[in-house]
Amino acid sequence: MEKANNSANSANLADPVWATSRTAVQIYDLGEVEKSITRLLRLAASSVSLLTLPQTDEPGSKLPQGDERPEQFVMEVGEYFERLDTIQTSIRSALSHIRRSRIAPSAINAPPPGFVPPSLGIGLPNESSSGSINRGLQEEKVDRDAWKGILEGLTRLKAERDAERREEAEESNAMKE
Repeated sequence: MEKANNSANSANLADPVWATSRTAVQIYDLGEVEKSITRLLRLAASSVSLLTLPQTDEPGSKLPQGDERPEQFVMEVGEYFERLDTIQTSIRSALSHIRRSRIAPSAINAPPPGFVPPSLGIGLPNESSSGSINRGLQEEKVDRDAWKGILEGLTRLKAERDAERREEAEESNAMKE
């Protein structure tokens, strides 16, 4: 529970929008996991470099020499495993949240390579794009609901006009008889 509060507090410090819901906090935490994975890979590379012989170090590298090298390796490996544990916990927490939210797996698709998240908002499809619209799931849902509302409104309007025309036709037939 303390970890969840820490996540919410760190999200509050970054931007208040991340504290608007539990899902927003989870998304923020996954962004932090991504940053941690980057750091984890750097630690792994540095640890491997520390395992090599000092003679193979590139000129100008800032790797320690002598007895400092094994000490630095132990420190970096310790940080590596701490960070790996944190990443594992965060990912498990996010998966637990997804399970509790009962989000359909079909709603969680990886974006295509090179995908750039769009700004928020809805609008008419852009004809200048080459057939693909880069919008998020929420924008698609809002856009779909807006078009459904328009369709329902037009359908009701057409039904009312058809009913009026039938009534007028019946009245004119009744007057003729």
